Amino acid sequence: MFYSVAKIICRVTLLLLRRWKVYGNTALPAGQGMLLVANHVSYWDPVVVGCAINRKIFFMAKAELFQIPVLRLIITKLGAFPVHREGTDRSSIRRALELLGAGKVVGIFPEGTRSKTGELLNPHLGAAMLAFKGGVPLLPVAVSGTKGILGQVKVIIGQPMYFTAQNRRKISRAEMESVSRELMAEIGRLLSVVEK
Repeated sequence: MFYSVAKIICRVTLLLLRRWKVYGNTALPAGQGMLLVANHVSYWDPVVVGCAINRKIFFMAKAELFQIPVLRLIITKLGAFPVHREGTDRSSIRRALELLGAGKVVGIFPEGTRSKTGELLNPHLGAAMLAFKGGVPLLPVAVSGTKGILGQVKVIIGQPMYFTAQNRRKISRAEMESVSRELMAEIGRLLSVVEK
């Protein structure tokens, strides 16, 4: 209920103040686990992406956000869960895999931090690893115009990308790097379309 109400309020705000436009298929199939992967330039990005998709998105969010009591309450109610960006956070990986296994949509920003220039940053390998281990498709999403408080915000949703590992229990770094590069290239392509 809280998620639905927050989504309605944010959608109205985006439409009125930011002339929000969404391109691509916003209706994801119900009950299918999927890893939604987007570029990251602003704190608005999870809100903008969450409003664009018909299903609830469980975002992986940096652990520091959960140290702010009011914000922790809000984002936890919205389904976000913390990830520690230093080293390997096994508890967040387990949580993500549980959600994917239960047919949920997990959201992740593979760059690991906001891009100050708007240029795509080198991705971490977590998204590829989760997709391989969870046996789920990656859904590339590009966001544009979210920086600042003025200007039009655009979201373009790509087609699901399917990958299989030779051995899901022991995924090679080369496999994860290859998928990560391909994923970011697709997000870059979507960005070039939406920013024309």
